[in-house]
Amino acid sequence: MPHDIDFDHEHERLSEADCAAIAQIIWDQDTIELKTVGIDIGSSTSHLLFARVTLKRLSEGLSSRFIVIDRQVLWRSPIMLTPFLPDGMIDAHELEHFIRHAYHDAGLRRSDIDSGAVILTGEAIKRRNARAIDEIFAQESGKFVCATAGHKLECILAAHGSGATALARRRGECALHVDIGGGTTKLALIENGEILSVAAFAAGGRLLAQDANGEWTRIDDSAQLVARELGIDASPGSFADESVRRAIAQRLATLVVDQISGTALDALGHALELTAPLSRTTKPQFITFSGGVSEYIFGRESASHGDIAMLLAREIVTQIKQRISLPIVEPIERIRATVIGASQFTVQVSGKTIYLPDTSVLPVHNVPVVHLGLDIADLIDSAEIAGAFRKSADLLDLDASACLALAFEWNGTPEHARLFAMAKAIAQFAAPSGKRQHTLFLMIDGDVGASLGRILHKELHLDSKIVSIDGIKLRELDFVDVGELLEPQGVVPIVIKSLLFS
Repeated sequence: MPHDIDFDHEHERLSEADCAAIAQIIWDQDTIELKTVGIDIGSSTSHLLFARVTLKRLSEGLSSRFIVIDRQVLWRSPIMLTPFLPDGMIDAHELEHFIRHAYHDAGLRRSDIDSGAVILTGEAIKRRNARAIDEIFAQESGKFVCATAGHKLECILAAHGSGATALARRRGECALHVDIGGGTTKLALIENGEILSVAAFAAGGRLLAQDANGEWTRIDDSAQLVARELGIDASPGSFADESVRRAIAQRLATLVVDQISGTALDALGHALELTAPLSRTTKPQFITFSGGVSEYIFGRESASHGDIAMLLAREIVTQIKQRISLPIVEPIERIRATVIGASQFTVQVSGKTIYLPDTSVLPVHNVPVVHLGLDIADLIDSAEIAGAFRKSADLLDLDASACLALAFEWNGTPEHARLFAMAKAIAQFAAPSGKRQHTLFLMIDGDVGASLGRILHKELHLDSKIVSIDGIKLRELDFVDVGELLEPQGVVPIVIKSLLFS
């Protein structure tokens, strides 16, 4: 084919080595590899894992947004019984010793880790414990997400971490995920990968447990309630009898299967509820299990660990065979249903669309994201939008008055009436009294950030510091860092930390 040019030239083929070198340069510019750690500290057990995460820049224009294209677990720690002191405090010294040995055994230094997530659940979230654990990770505070998970967030983390949400998405079916831990059981109803409803109740495999001397001295409140109903003396001496422990396990199993099957709860079942009941808007087509008790349910564990987990699992299996006809599917993870870590990438946002009247509020780290989870209609219903934000925050155990980032996608025209209705919904959710103490962050996938911020301040007279930024696409279980305003560019750096699961 002739060339439409008027000078002599030569064709020169690049060598394979040159082609490979160019490809490597492009890969290096558009690809990031991070080493990350996920640490799960719970009432019963603690463990961690290290992973390598590969992120690739999206090819849209000059986008600086990266997506995860690969994740590989590098090393998993043993499962550790969470150490407690006699006063109920977590033994931070023993926990730090365990984590330090994990780094050593994995052949890693703390400086090797780029990002991570620390998830605290159960007893670990109590204020004194959380403060002690924060001190362990103080030197990594800028790059670690530290999330305290209430009962509902635990349900969500277990569903994601076990792989149940991904499994439901792949199968295109509705799943009921059941995570049975040491002190609680968490339920999540999942349809096509979306969590519809969650619930938790106080039944688990370590409600009764032995101490270092073999005495059954750990007798949680739930175990005492069951014992009282059965007319059993809730004392270490009574629980030394295996038949007594089996009776406790059998009663707990009945309560668990009642919850799984949707059977009307009796008085004890209601007494053990930790959240509102599961909203059963659709029927599950299969059931998955995770948590320590699931290791026995699926026959992956046969040794006893000084508790009633094995007895409880046997009774649950027996009753499921008798009462439930749905298939049971083993997920990818069971007792290790935890986060791999947090991916981390930066998006710069145009200063033309930022509303930032007070730059002193920046920088901030690890602001939890509350995603609207709803498509914005042409006619915006403020009450509906505010309710959707409340539902999302409630699922994540977040208080509307806390420092948080509201995320949503703006669809349709930026007419003043629509923007005003959206701003009104935001105010109804985040500051129903018209005033809030903590800064309110708006993270918008759309070009209305400055307009919404001005309406909230100038027209609705919201008494709060506001940072409104658009061009950001977030999702459930994200956290954001917002850096200081960069001059003269007029942009702020946003670091998005997305929790990663198996």
